[in-house]
Amino acid sequence: MNLTLLLLPSIIMFGVSFLKSDRAKYILAFSSFVILLPIVELFLLPKPYNILGNYLVADNLDTYVLFLSSIVGIGVTLSLLTLDKHVKVSPNAYRKFYRFFAIFWVGLIFSILSNHMGIYWIGLELATLSTVYMIKTNYTPAAHKEAWNYMIVGAIAVSLILFGIILMYASAKPILGESAMEFNLLLAHAKEIPSPFLFEIGFAIATIGMFVKMGFFPMNLWLANIERASFYPVAALFSGILESAVIIGFFRFSKIAMEVNYNHLFLFVFVYTILTIFIVSFLIYRAKDFMRLFSLSGIEHMALVVIFWVSGAPFAALLHFGAHAFLKPALFLATGVLESNGKYKIAGALRGYKGKKGTLFWFLISLFILAIISLPPSPMFFSELYGFGAMINRAKQGDHILSMLVAIFLLLTLLSIIFYRFVAIYQSMKYEGETQEKKVYTSELFALILFAISLMALLLPTSLTYLQSIA
Repeated sequence: MNLTLLLLPSIIMFGVSFLKSDRAKYILAFSSFVILLPIVELFLLPKPYNILGNYLVADNLDTYVLFLSSIVGIGVTLSLLTLDKHVKVSPNAYRKFYRFFAIFWVGLIFSILSNHMGIYWIGLELATLSTVYMIKTNYTPAAHKEAWNYMIVGAIAVSLILFGIILMYASAKPILGESAMEFNLLLAHAKEIPSPFLFEIGFAIATIGMFVKMGFFPMNLWLANIERASFYPVAALFSGILESAVIIGFFRFSKIAMEVNYNHLFLFVFVYTILTIFIVSFLIYRAKDFMRLFSLSGIEHMALVVIFWVSGAPFAALLHFGAHAFLKPALFLATGVLESNGKYKIAGALRGYKGKKGTLFWFLISLFILAIISLPPSPMFFSELYGFGAMINRAKQGDHILSMLVAIFLLLTLLSIIFYRFVAIYQSMKYEGETQEKKVYTSELFALILFAISLMALLLPTSLTYLQSIA
């Protein structure tokens, strides 16, 4: 497989987005479905597979993340078919959304498949800039304001990542030369880096940039504000796809940092993520609408993915990440229906659905909400069992077991607050408020079914075996 085949669906989508025919809407949707085909082929090829020399290399982790992202993209496409039924959107804005989605997908391919720190950064920057314009497809003052806010915060984040990359490159350049930009060589020679302190500083700066981009401390609210102001498919892209490009960078950088000095890495990341979850748990407790609730919950789950990864439980991290990639976009897309008869109304949101489609809709959303708080048999239930087990095992191996156990207890307490809030919201959605009739369309129901099937597929023995092989 060559790079052209991977990029061809995006190129077609970009070209069709300039057509003003009514049929363009369906061609754009079809081109989004076609994105999955070359990724499935890539998924089946033996790994590692060199796509573009040693610059773009597909391994099991890359293709797993890219495969998840392509499924999310199809779900978003299905919801776009009925976007104009729920919100006011012009045909021009609709085409513009797809135009920048095509650019976004190109950036995503480069960032996820890159074996080069520079190419990873370029892909991330391309994805960042394209999402600015996708936010602006909602022609409201709030969306335009948040688009500028995102550009500023995104510029800060990618600048930190770039500066961190420069320092990491400089730390390994004496032994690797120009090849010090390549992830696989950095990992292979991590213990030989002559300036480990310089690498650790670079890793810390780049990690802060990646964490800021995912809404971690100290910028917890900007992501929720942007997703509230955008069309709900944009929020689904943020939570299900853009964060994938960011987190895979953290996975790669942290694997190298573990070889350089694991204790420093673990302490830095653990404290940072605990602080993030501490703040987010109380923001979730005060959330008054679905978009902010789901957005803040996404930050919490990405923080858990990071904690599990550095605690020596990559299997738990990847399983949790996969479940989040399906659950959170599904919930964001559902807001188009849940809020269609009055925004910010949580009470009674799961009432007023008629017919088989309506019954299936509220049943699926109920399952998604219960799954996101890790009730069994959600994949998140099992990932948290494995993840917290690894954290306790790490505590037993460390020199400060008491402080580690206290930190784990604090983390579980914060997660209990979030659990309580979600249960209270679910009860309000189901049993309180007035009953208002809400319309559910076939395409958005298909999107939710797609996510439900994908979520169940994560628990298949073959899927779990595959994730264990990656770990």
